[in-house]
Amino acid sequence: MKKLRKSLFAVLLVTMVALQACGSGGGDNQGALSEDGQGGGEKVKIKWATWGNPGELTRFQEFTKDFNSKHPDIEAELIPIPGEYDQKILTQLTGGTAPDVFYAGDGFVVKLIENKSIEEITPRMTAADSKIKPDDYFEGLWGAAKRDGKIYGVPVDCNPMVLWYNKKVLKDAGITEMPADLQAKGEWTWDAFKGMVEKIRDSKKYGYVLDNSWNSYYSWVTSNGGKVYDDNGKFIGYDDPKAKEAFQFLYDNVKEKNITFSGTLPKGQGGDAMFMSNQVGFVGAGRWYLPLFKKNSSLEYDVVTWPTNTGNKIEPAGIPTAFLVMNSASKHKEAAYTFYSEFLSSDGQKFRLQGGGNAVPSVQGVDDVVLEGNLPEHAQLFLDAREVGYSLTPFEAGIPGLSTDITSKFEALWLKNGELDASLKDIQEMANKKIDDYKNGK
Repeated sequence: MKKLRKSLFAVLLVTMVALQACGSGGGDNQGALSEDGQGGGEKVKIKWATWGNPGELTRFQEFTKDFNSKHPDIEAELIPIPGEYDQKILTQLTGGTAPDVFYAGDGFVVKLIENKSIEEITPRMTAADSKIKPDDYFEGLWGAAKRDGKIYGVPVDCNPMVLWYNKKVLKDAGITEMPADLQAKGEWTWDAFKGMVEKIRDSKKYGYVLDNSWNSYYSWVTSNGGKVYDDNGKFIGYDDPKAKEAFQFLYDNVKEKNITFSGTLPKGQGGDAMFMSNQVGFVGAGRWYLPLFKKNSSLEYDVVTWPTNTGNKIEPAGIPTAFLVMNSASKHKEAAYTFYSEFLSSDGQKFRLQGGGNAVPSVQGVDDVVLEGNLPEHAQLFLDAREVGYSLTPFEAGIPGLSTDITSKFEALWLKNGELDASLKDIQEMANKKIDDYKNGK
């Protein structure tokens, strides 16, 4: 009898263990969602990271909250990274703690592609049920995120470079016809620009503040019909006559004090602050200045595309971009792509950029967010500039540290009162050596 009871107990014990195993799915994820985001129980938790100023991060938090309300089976968490962004992401990737989805800049995305830290997105974007498709985005914005026809990151939005101008500073200098009006007539040229900054200089104000960035320098080259790189990826800023002419134009106007290099402004003063205090006529930037400028109700401002020296009404200018990428080691790729695609979709970009946002959509169909409120008056020019502009070429973005080295040499040119011809030649030789060394694995 005792043996029978022991046998029955053993059978019962085995049965209970088997039932428990079936109920738990054979692991420790009881109640967790499947990768397609379906099922009951615990939510799939994903993390995404970005940089951003307080205003941007507030909008990102609002988007994340809205996303979570629409997807009760997914919980997305925003992880802001305020400083040393690239290095912190690399450390997290190495340690296996990186977010599922995160921002990557022009140069950083190349490194992530090469070390295989991020997912190729093409198969997901071209799937029949994807909310975003490659053709939804403007062709000039892919930059270094597209390699050999494969997509590794999608532009989150974009910021076509334009010239912001202070109407009061221009009027006080005796300028009666505003730049955007000249642009509309096809008369916004280098000569017209130079005439204005000379008058502003004579009125004891700063004509134009030149920032130390690729998008400022190269926009002057392309506004002259020049090239910085040839089709084979060689830096030709010294050899290309149109490029050299553009750099000479900048150099001469800096010498004449019509243009002021940003690094020589009074200590603690930036071009944006001096623009708002009516000390500067022109600053080059994307739409990111709008949230700041519109807070100043007394500030009179507008935008114009880059002046041209080709006879054409508009020429290409730089477009700073950032890309959203997916961690190739993410354990929840389906949920991550759901967030990814909604963030980048037309609805997602409209949510983030409406109400005087700080960028221009990279996706087609939501241009109205740029035009709302007529702020600034000629906001349409942001869209016009996007149509013809370009992001940083992969030829430069793909070489670690090259962009920084180039801008460092330009900075030395302005700060040390260097000689243009020798400086340009030095930049070209340095750039092409770095490019060749990188290609040869040195």
